[in-house]
Amino acid sequence: MSDERLLERIRNLENNPETRTERSLSRKINSIIAHLQNLLNTHQGSVLIANDYGIPDITNSHGEGITELTRRIERTLQQTILKYEPRLTNVRVKLLSEKDDVLNMRFKLEAVLVHDNSIPVILETVVSADGKVEISE
Repeated sequence: MSDERLLERIRNLENNPETRTERSLSRKINSIIAHLQNLLNTHQGSVLIANDYGIPDITNSHGEGITELTRRIERTLQQTILKYEPRLTNVRVKLLSEKDDVLNMRFKLEAVLVHDNSIPVILETVVSADGKVEISE
Protein backbone atom coordinates (compact mmCIF):
# COMPACT_ATOMS: atom_id res chain seq x y z
CA MET A 1 0.00 0.00 0.00
CA SER A 2 1.29 3.42 -0.89
CA ASP A 3 1.97 6.31 1.43
CA GLU A 4 -0.26 8.57 -0.65
CA ARG A 5 -3.56 8.31 -2.48
CA LEU A 6 -3.47 7.77 -6.27
CA LEU A 7 -4.13 11.37 -7.33
CA GLU A 8 -1.54 12.65 -4.85
CA ARG A 9 1.05 10.27 -6.31
CA ILE A 10 0.26 11.39 -9.86
CA ARG A 11 0.43 15.07 -8.92
CA ASN A 12 3.73 14.57 -7.06
CA LEU A 13 5.24 12.62 -9.96
CA GLU A 14 4.31 15.42 -12.35
CA ASN A 15 5.81 18.07 -10.07
CA ASN A 16 8.86 16.07 -8.87
CA PRO A 17 9.67 13.02 -11.05
CA GLU A 18 12.79 12.29 -8.98
CA THR A 19 10.69 11.45 -5.91
CA ARG A 20 9.21 8.34 -7.56
CA THR A 21 10.58 5.93 -4.92
CA GLU A 22 10.99 8.35 -2.03
CA ARG A 23 9.04 7.38 1.07
CA SER A 24 8.36 9.82 3.82
CA LEU A 25 6.44 9.38 7.05
CA SER A 26 5.46 13.05 7.08
CA ARG A 27 4.11 12.79 3.51
CA LYS A 28 2.07 9.77 4.54
CA ILE A 29 0.65 11.51 7.64
CA ASN A 30 -0.13 14.67 5.65
CA SER A 31 -1.88 12.55 3.03
CA ILE A 32 -3.95 10.81 5.72
CA ILE A 33 -4.90 14.15 7.32
CA ALA A 34 -5.92 15.60 3.93
CA HIS A 35 -8.03 12.53 3.14
CA LEU A 36 -9.69 12.54 6.58
CA GLN A 37 -10.41 16.26 6.22
CA ASN A 38 -12.19 15.59 2.91
CA LEU A 39 -13.91 12.42 4.11
CA LEU A 40 -15.28 13.90 7.34
CA ASN A 41 -16.51 17.06 5.61
CA THR A 42 -18.45 15.08 3.02
CA HIS A 43 -22.13 14.42 3.72
CA GLN A 44 -23.31 10.89 3.12
CA GLY A 45 -25.19 10.51 -0.14
CA SER A 46 -23.48 13.47 -1.84
CA VAL A 47 -20.86 11.57 -3.86
CA LEU A 48 -21.16 8.88 -6.51
CA ILE A 49 -18.43 6.63 -5.04
CA ALA A 50 -20.71 5.12 -2.40
CA ASN A 51 -23.91 6.21 -0.68
CA ASP A 52 -22.29 5.90 2.74
CA TYR A 53 -19.03 7.76 1.89
CA GLY A 54 -18.70 10.63 4.35
CA ILE A 55 -20.66 11.23 7.52
CA PRO A 56 -24.35 11.81 8.21
CA ASP A 57 -25.55 15.12 9.64
CA ILE A 58 -24.08 15.05 13.14
CA THR A 59 -25.40 18.48 14.14
CA ASN A 60 -29.01 17.29 14.42
CA SER A 61 -29.32 15.87 17.93
CA HIS A 62 -32.97 14.62 17.83
CA GLY A 63 -33.46 15.44 21.52
CA GLU A 64 -30.37 13.50 22.61
CA GLY A 65 -28.54 14.45 25.75
CA ILE A 66 -24.92 15.58 25.46
CA THR A 67 -23.64 12.15 26.51
CA GLU A 68 -25.63 10.31 23.84
CA LEU A 69 -24.73 12.93 21.22
CA THR A 70 -21.04 12.66 22.08
CA ARG A 71 -21.06 8.85 21.89
CA ARG A 72 -22.91 8.94 18.57
CA ILE A 73 -20.39 11.37 17.08
CA GLU A 74 -17.43 9.33 18.41
CA ARG A 75 -18.92 6.14 16.95
CA THR A 76 -19.76 7.79 13.61
CA LEU A 77 -16.26 9.26 13.21
CA GLN A 78 -14.58 5.98 14.20
CA GLN A 79 -16.68 3.78 11.88
CA THR A 80 -16.24 6.15 8.93
CA ILE A 81 -12.47 6.34 9.39
CA LEU A 82 -12.13 2.56 9.75
CA LYS A 83 -14.14 2.00 6.58
CA TYR A 84 -12.61 4.63 4.29
CA GLU A 85 -9.04 5.21 5.52
CA PRO A 86 -7.29 1.86 4.99
CA ARG A 87 -3.89 3.19 6.11
CA LEU A 88 -5.10 3.38 9.73
CA THR A 89 -6.05 0.62 12.14
CA ASN A 90 -7.01 0.45 15.84
CA VAL A 91 -8.87 3.73 15.47
CA ARG A 92 -10.24 5.27 18.66
CA VAL A 93 -12.09 8.59 18.96
CA LYS A 94 -12.70 10.22 22.35
CA LEU A 95 -14.13 13.59 23.37
CA LEU A 96 -11.63 16.03 24.87
CA SER A 97 -13.18 18.13 27.61
CA GLU A 98 -12.86 21.79 26.64
CA LYS A 99 -14.66 24.19 28.97
CA ASP A 100 -13.40 27.38 27.26
CA ASP A 101 -14.76 26.53 23.82
CA VAL A 102 -18.48 25.75 24.04
CA LEU A 103 -19.21 26.08 20.30
CA ASN A 104 -16.84 23.32 19.17
CA MET A 105 -16.43 19.69 20.14
CA ARG A 106 -12.81 18.49 20.28
CA PHE A 107 -11.97 14.83 19.84
CA LYS A 108 -8.72 12.94 20.15
CA LEU A 109 -8.23 10.51 17.29
CA GLU A 110 -5.75 7.75 18.05
CA ALA A 111 -4.75 5.10 15.54
CA VAL A 112 -1.83 3.02 14.29
CA LEU A 113 -0.39 3.02 10.79
CA VAL A 114 -1.29 -0.27 9.09
CA HIS A 115 2.16 -1.15 7.73
CA ASP A 116 4.10 0.51 10.55
CA ASN A 117 2.47 -1.02 13.63
CA SER A 118 4.85 0.65 16.02
CA ILE A 119 3.98 4.17 14.82
CA PRO A 120 0.99 5.71 16.58
CA VAL A 121 -0.99 8.51 14.96
CA ILE A 122 -2.60 11.03 17.29
CA LEU A 123 -4.71 13.78 15.77
CA GLU A 124 -7.05 16.42 17.12
CA THR A 125 -10.44 16.54 15.45
CA VAL A 126 -12.63 19.61 15.95
CA VAL A 127 -16.31 19.60 15.03
CA SER A 128 -17.75 23.12 14.88
CA ALA A 129 -21.35 24.04 15.62
CA ASP A 130 -22.13 24.06 11.88
CA GLY A 131 -20.75 20.51 11.44
CA LYS A 132 -17.44 21.42 9.77
CA VAL A 133 -14.62 19.07 10.76
CA GLU A 134 -10.99 20.18 11.06
CA ILE A 135 -8.10 17.82 11.72
CA SER A 136 -4.61 18.68 12.95
CA GLU A 137 -1.61 16.96 14.44
